[in-house]
Amino acid sequence: MRNDFRDKAVLITGGTKGIGLATGLAFGRHGAKTYLTYRWGSADEDAVRRQFAEIDAPEPAILEADVSKDDEAVTLLETIKERHERIEVFVSNVAVVQPAMGIESYRKRSLLRSLEYSAWPFVGYLQHIDEIFGELPRYALGISSDGPDNYFSHYEYVAASKAVMETMCRYLSRHLRDRDIRMNIIRSRNVLTDAVTEIFGSKYVEFMSKYAGVENFMHSEEIANTALALCSGMMDAMSGQVIQVDKGAAFADTLMRTMEQLEKWGEL
Repeated sequence: MRNDFRDKAVLITGGTKGIGLATGLAFGRHGAKTYLTYRWGSADEDAVRRQFAEIDAPEPAILEADVSKDDEAVTLLETIKERHERIEVFVSNVAVVQPAMGIESYRKRSLLRSLEYSAWPFVGYLQHIDEIFGELPRYALGISSDGPDNYFSHYEYVAASKAVMETMCRYLSRHLRDRDIRMNIIRSRNVLTDAVTEIFGSKYVEFMSKYAGVENFMHSEEIANTALALCSGMMDAMSGQVIQVDKGAAFADTLMRTMEQLEKWGEL
């Protein structure tokens, strides 16, 4: 690691579970002071703190904040400002799934709600950080998926929101090219978290493991390590990029690959 994260503020929205928690632990291992947000009592704070203690990382600050509410974002950032002059890393990780069941079920409000939680915080938090701290984070990351380019059942609201976040990242990188900030998007697919089951159902992991291959699943730690690398100082030439992290699964996700799996399982 080139950058020294000791005592630096790392803010991760949706940081108490899955990818967000793994990212917090990755930075915590390097001495960062992590600020993990959650919403509506969804966090087991003792369990989260225990995981940080097990790796001798600084105890995280676990704060309730709804990313769609400006007043809660401001309160959160003012709390961090009392302890730090700058936010070193901001990770926009929250996504709220509004399932869609086809054209008859489409609702404008559902799309707007998804945008409020899954796209706008990447922009809104940067605006608030700039106003409150007088400078932007040194690094900003958005956690996306390959939903904009691939079909997933009932996923169109989230996919549209991720596409918006990716687009805004590119434009912001251009507009802020003279400021001390590097911003990128991490795209992933099939990450083994509780959210996968919540979104796609309990049979999804079993089905995908059998017919696509369990080796194509990503793990939260792999996404977290990518985030850490992008903020390490060794990739500072990268900004405004959408980085696909999937171990080549997108390339292999074809009918040919399905045929190979069926042959492997003796079903063809």
